[in-house]
Amino acid sequence: METKTFNQDYVTSFSKQLGEPDWLTDLRLQALAKSEDLPMPKPDKTKIDKWNFTHFKEHVVKNEALSSLSDLDEDVKALIDVEASNNNLYVQVNNTAAYTSLSDELKAQGVILMDIHTAASEHSELVKKYFMTDGVKVDEHRLTALHAALLNGGVFVYVPKNVEVAEPIQTIFVHNDPNTTLFNHVIVVADDNSSVTYVENYISTVQEVEGVFNIISEVFANTNSRVTYGAVDTLAKGITTYVNRRGVAARDARIEWALGLMNDGDTISENVTNLMGDGSYGDTKSVVVGRGEQKQNFTTKVVHFGKHSEGYILKHGVMKDSASSIFNGIGKIEHGASKSNAEQESRVLMLSEKARGDANPILLIDEDDVTAGHAASVGRVDPIQLYYLMSRGISKVEAERLVIHGFLAPVVKELPIEGVKKQLVEVIERKVR
Repeated sequence: METKTFNQDYVTSFSKQLGEPDWLTDLRLQALAKSEDLPMPKPDKTKIDKWNFTHFKEHVVKNEALSSLSDLDEDVKALIDVEASNNNLYVQVNNTAAYTSLSDELKAQGVILMDIHTAASEHSELVKKYFMTDGVKVDEHRLTALHAALLNGGVFVYVPKNVEVAEPIQTIFVHNDPNTTLFNHVIVVADDNSSVTYVENYISTVQEVEGVFNIISEVFANTNSRVTYGAVDTLAKGITTYVNRRGVAARDARIEWALGLMNDGDTISENVTNLMGDGSYGDTKSVVVGRGEQKQNFTTKVVHFGKHSEGYILKHGVMKDSASSIFNGIGKIEHGASKSNAEQESRVLMLSEKARGDANPILLIDEDDVTAGHAASVGRVDPIQLYYLMSRGISKVEAERLVIHGFLAPVVKELPIEGVKKQLVEVIERKVR
């Protein structure tokens, strides 16, 4: 199926089938019209003109509700404390909501956790306020427009003013149907003086397939709030993925990202944090492991608008086989964002002769009274480290494995859910073996 087969009648019918409000139907139709003329994104140093972002088999939403968490595959259940009585959990199977659980205490405080379609209907004005307005814009390029037009999955999380969510909210997006196409949208809002930790997994339980995933996350940390956002992506080989995670931090707000980017297919990833308010703070830590013939491009950007804002980027990648990845790190300080600090570090290890990693640190400074710095390195495993470990009776293979895990540890340790942290360690182990 090609995107040209989607016309206004189809989009209108699909939206009404999901019970969406008129404003969302209208936005879909406007996005569909814009998608015809908008260009594709142009990730720096990666040609994507032959990548498949628009040919796919199915778009429909199916009823895949779970009677209990025990119905999940073992790989998925390992991510969840299935014995806990108060899981704050959303599970989506392919592109449909399958399980939602939120503690009575959080419900009483006004916290919202529900699938994006239900939220658009039951909390229409709230979703409308945040959906592709101040975060990701519909008309940024063709893939954002198609995302808005063909949205078929996702979750909405809202934490009211002055509410601190002590336990993490977890979402798991399960891919177990080889025909699945996913246009998934996540919105996380922490209102004034609130805090939340949100952790998500994209996990394929099928092996090599051919598919298209278009994923957008929008995170809003309002005045003096804090959002910790953890993610582990493990989508199957053959899935072409566009993922855009965007954060907007208001005055004295904090957004902290810990991202394990472990897909086995070709991937374009954008992670942008806009520090809009004075005293705002953004910290992005990400790890990547590429293998096989993967081609990937990862752009991490922090833009400073507010005075005294702080932005940090830490990216560690490991490439093996014939995999190649571009790591673009951008720290931008706008005029007027005085006393701000932009720091970044990108490190890439290559484990084979044909593997390629390219780290590109960029600083764009339009204000005088600021601090900024960057560091980048691309190379092989340090032979001195290997020699030190081997001199203590450790085999070369095991020594290399320990070096790699130590190299990726700064992000792995940041994930706040033990099951997810363990999964990331296991995925790293499997991919570098």
